[in-house]
Amino acid sequence: MQITDLLAQMGGLQDMARQLGISQKQAESGAAALLPAILGGFKKQAQAQPTGLEGLGGLLGQLGGGGLLDAVLGTKPANVSQGNDVLAQIFGSKDVSRTVAQQASAKSGLDPALLKKMLPMLAMMVTGFMAKAQGGASAGGGLGSLLGGLLGGGQQPAASAGGLSGLASMLDLNGDGNPLDDILRMAGKALR
Repeated sequence: MQITDLLAQMGGLQDMARQLGISQKQAESGAAALLPAILGGFKKQAQAQPTGLEGLGGLLGQLGGGGLLDAVLGTKPANVSQGNDVLAQIFGSKDVSRTVAQQASAKSGLDPALLKKMLPMLAMMVTGFMAKAQGGASAGGGLGSLLGGLLGGGQQPAASAGGLSGLASMLDLNGDGNPLDDILRMAGKALR
């Protein structure tokens, strides 16, 4: 199952659409265009952690854990400052967030300004969803199985990077195994 389907089933996309004053179809389109970059950022974080996916699990808690998902699903407007903190952690720069929004605009046809508003909300939902799922996951697969499933790689063991290869091949423009460097390179070109 795609993460956009999971977020829609939980009501996350509907709540985001309501908070932004857009249609659910626009929310779904924007989410589909933005989520690969967010998941790619988490993939990079997992690779950068000395303890791999276990370290990523700790990072999810530091960023706000399952409460981030609850904040978007609540009746009050989401405080996106926590989402911006997540984006700063996974992308490292506002320039990367801007580039992600520009690329998503080209894919979805939505205004980049709208996508920039969606980005922190989606980052909160994904972080919260992974944190909650990690807490309920069995020790056998845990976060590795969750990420593998979200990224389209099936139920891979936590020690295997194979479950992340589906997203990597989709986002990795130069084939070096790191899609975020391609996004950063495009951000640099856009700033020149």
